[in-house]
Amino acid sequence: MAYTTIKKPSDYFNTKLYTGNGSTQSITGVGFQPDLIWTKGRSVAENHNAYDIVRGAGERLIPNGTNAETTQTDTQTSFDSDGFTLGLNAEINGSGATYASWNWLADNTSGSSNTDGSITSTVSVNTTSGFSIVKYTGTGSPLTCGHGLGVAPKVIITKGLDVSNAWLIYTEMTGNDKYLRLDLTNAVSGSSIDYWNNTSPTSSVFSIGTTDANNNNGGENIAYCFAEVKGFSKFGLYTSNANVDGPFTYTGFKPAFVMIKSASLNESWFMYDTKRSTYNVVENFLFANSNSAEQTSTANSVDILSNGFKIRTTDSRLNSSGSYIYMAFAEEPLVGDNPATAR
Repeated sequence: MAYTTIKKPSDYFNTKLYTGNGSTQSITGVGFQPDLIWTKGRSVAENHNAYDIVRGAGERLIPNGTNAETTQTDTQTSFDSDGFTLGLNAEINGSGATYASWNWLADNTSGSSNTDGSITSTVSVNTTSGFSIVKYTGTGSPLTCGHGLGVAPKVIITKGLDVSNAWLIYTEMTGNDKYLRLDLTNAVSGSSIDYWNNTSPTSSVFSIGTTDANNNNGGENIAYCFAEVKGFSKFGLYTSNANVDGPFTYTGFKPAFVMIKSASLNESWFMYDTKRSTYNVVENFLFANSNSAEQTSTANSVDILSNGFKIRTTDSRLNSSGSYIYMAFAEEPLVGDNPATAR
């Protein structure tokens, strides 16, 4: 039976929906000051936007693109105690357009120095929820970098800030000689020391190889590190059964957010959450690798259950062949002060 030290998952991760006004507005109701904000237009085909407290307000990254970091003073302008404030940029606040934002809590600071690795990193970390934001300067040579979690992360998402290059993702499930790209549909690739130096993360550091994408000599980089926390977050693989009565994945909580990617096929990253889809089956989805507007289709549906999620399609992007990677964050724990109920 699952248990958790996190009684209220929405204190650490929360999805917030909002409607743009084409001017300036404060988005409230997140429930905490978010330290990583990831937004996407639902009704409009606009880029994803990512902002974090370590890099600072208005420092934009585009998860579906290779773009270097840009300073956009008309996008996100502040991190607030119950949300964030927006400027008039249409990618994040177009008049009448609808948006989703996914928000994570670190430690509400711009970070502190961490000397656990071969280089000094800047880390904003929440050890309770297993999330840290890490900024580091590349050397062009293999390095280790402190992440502050106290346990080994299972997923690390990295991006070079000064270069137009890939978003590289390490997962424990695919191994330290492989990588995924957030900005593309590519299947797992690798067998090279260039990415993670063929070394798995430890409780104190993660390793980076020699690729310019996340280790350009003298360039700044960001890493979002996620450790698994029982009853709050779960990262793993499920195996296809190529049946409409698809595989069930036990998470130990009712998911609030699930992202899924085929490991072996060139298919999109599917993003589901329970704010955009309030009952089963869940048919509303966005693609992390695309600027496409939100789509709704029974052909790509899942069920969100009190203890996990179940695939309801034979579509190749979710359930036709091989293994599928997933990341899930909780809405309610299965066991705790507020136990999960069925949808």
